[in-house]
Amino acid sequence: MRIRYILGTLGICITSTAYSQVADSVKSVSLSEVVVTESYRHAQSKKTALTVDVLREDFLNRHFTGNLVQAIENVPGVQSMDIGAGFSKPMIRGLGFNRIAVSENGIKQEGQQWGADHGLEIDAFNVEGVQILKGPSSLLYGSDAMGGVIEILPAAMPMENQVFGEASFLYKSVNDGFGGSLMLGVKKGPWLLRGRFSEQHFGDYRVPTDTVVYLTQLMPVYGRRLKNTAGYERNASFFASYDAKKRYRSDYSVSNAYQKMGFFPGAHGIPDISRLQDDGDSRNIDLPNSWVNHLKASTHQQYAWDGLILSGDLGYQYNHREEWSSFHTHYGTQPVPEKDPDKELAFMLHTLSASLKLRIIRSSSWEHTLGWDMQGQKNTIAGYSFLLPEYKRLTTGGFWLSTWRPSNRLSISGGVRYDYGKIDITPYQDPYLEEYLREQGYPEDKIAENEWRSYPVNRSFGDYSCSIGMVWNPSAMHMLKVNIGRSFRLPGANELASNGVHHGTFRHEQGDASLDSEHGWQLDASYDFTYKGLHFALSPFASWFDNYIYLQPTGEWSVLPHAGQIYRYTGARAVFLGGETSVSIDILRSLNYRFSGEYVYTYNRDDHTALSFSPPASMRNTLTWHRKRYELYVEHQGIASQNRIARNEDPTSGANLLHLGGSLRLPIAGTEVELSLTARNLLNTKYYNHLSFYRKVEIPEPGRNFQLFIKVPFKQILK
Repeated sequence: MRIRYILGTLGICITSTAYSQVADSVKSVSLSEVVVTESYRHAQSKKTALTVDVLREDFLNRHFTGNLVQAIENVPGVQSMDIGAGFSKPMIRGLGFNRIAVSENGIKQEGQQWGADHGLEIDAFNVEGVQILKGPSSLLYGSDAMGGVIEILPAAMPMENQVFGEASFLYKSVNDGFGGSLMLGVKKGPWLLRGRFSEQHFGDYRVPTDTVVYLTQLMPVYGRRLKNTAGYERNASFFASYDAKKRYRSDYSVSNAYQKMGFFPGAHGIPDISRLQDDGDSRNIDLPNSWVNHLKASTHQQYAWDGLILSGDLGYQYNHREEWSSFHTHYGTQPVPEKDPDKELAFMLHTLSASLKLRIIRSSSWEHTLGWDMQGQKNTIAGYSFLLPEYKRLTTGGFWLSTWRPSNRLSISGGVRYDYGKIDITPYQDPYLEEYLREQGYPEDKIAENEWRSYPVNRSFGDYSCSIGMVWNPSAMHMLKVNIGRSFRLPGANELASNGVHHGTFRHEQGDASLDSEHGWQLDASYDFTYKGLHFALSPFASWFDNYIYLQPTGEWSVLPHAGQIYRYTGARAVFLGGETSVSIDILRSLNYRFSGEYVYTYNRDDHTALSFSPPASMRNTLTWHRKRYELYVEHQGIASQNRIARNEDPTSGANLLHLGGSLRLPIAGTEVELSLTARNLLNTKYYNHLSFYRKVEIPEPGRNFQLFIKVPFKQILK
């Protein structure tokens, strides 16, 4: 296991750092007083009329779990859709899946975002800063950003020529997880080179229950460990940058992320208690399981001259996902495949992205930005079962954004964008299903209606988005922002053409080829007040959708055995209302209290119900003591009951959780070793995540978890 090499490197890092400190001479230089009047977060917030949160390395280290989404869910308004204890996908203000864009190195992360059982393939060790935009961001980021953007910020370039790096180690008790990461970089003149390798391994995770219920059947959880939920991930990345004195910059990045995880066998297919017997090995990955490999290569080019900044991004991604399960068929006429008989399904998604952006800054009062982007996708499939057919997709769009700053206290921005998309979905006629339906005595018209697992779809879409916003900063204490915009989203291939049993959601899902694009109006506002040791923030929002696409129970019984009723993607009129608030008070010089809360109200104006995956209201009360290199905190997390549910959803009871944590920075051999120890769900409370992949099976969230995180940075100045 490669983890042991990372552990060994921790000691080497300290030793090498000590040597470098002895070899270098240190000069004491007296400087005049420097007064910092504005934080980086405050400066970034003034640049956009949307609600924005900027997370730096200290926040990410404090909440580090080896899972990026679980770290950023500590931000009000951001939720985590969990797949066991290993992987998660993000949600912002109740909007998720293809309504959230994740950007890294200028390229939007593209995978199978539509699946509830598909996580985010990004190395959490390789993230040093995150910017979260809440609200309609289609204008700048395209149609898949109508709910917001999670932008992974590039690492800062060192000022001095140096060799630098870090070694990190992570341990989690809830699943006996071990993880580690090694990073090594060099800065020489205009060049920066940096490489990283990370790996994590974890076993079956512990839950505070002895039984779960699936399809009304009570199933045991032996030893309170959820069988076959072990997994691992392995990530490698390389980054190179050339910066020619701010006139020209060129970045190149290559990364590969691999993840493999087992599925609890009691929640996949027909319930079978025999598959739940303890096999004596909590770290093996048996059937059913899934793995995904995400390869990404990109480059960013930027030129600046005389008030003009021209930048471009080009990227290629290959997302390959497979699900494996013992061969089973929903109709007995299907033969066992000769090759890879247990490969249930596979998706191979190729994505090519390109964009150009021109910023015009001719005066201190006006700034204009013009942009164009294009994306092409090709998806192929394999396996004895499939939900989504093969397809090709092309999207392109252009935008104009202008910002007027009559003074340092006020800025007004507005813009418009138009996007065009085309999708070509390959038809598929299932001869085995046709034979099965004929054997079951279905009439010919019913057979003709269902034998096509995928209909041919060749459609084009075009729509516009626009926004206008204001940022008013009358003094250092106050900041008020208001933004209203129209956003839209082109329907995905799954919403147009999926047809089959989706084990990730335990139902027959069916697309609708006649769907129009999703669109609506969104209003966002925020107010920040800062005075000495007090900070208060309030961010309300409201959204009206005329064609919100969701899965609707049809009441029609599926012809596929064990599939239940059909859920069909349908457009509806929907409303989202809610907001976030936070208060931070320095009670004493070393003691801080922080309260944060969030609430989302969803309403289907056609069915007069809530929308599915509506996050419950929640709050956090955190008391933090910090002094010099030490920090301790205690946190109460309150999660309200979620009784406003969509049809066929289960209500979820609330919970009160207690978390403890502490960190310290130890000066050892000329460097600062960072250590943090946290205890999540300290009271081992049994509770459910309304957004979890396993919620429908009544599997509670992981139990008590003690976590240790160690980071050892090192550097040596080059002469």
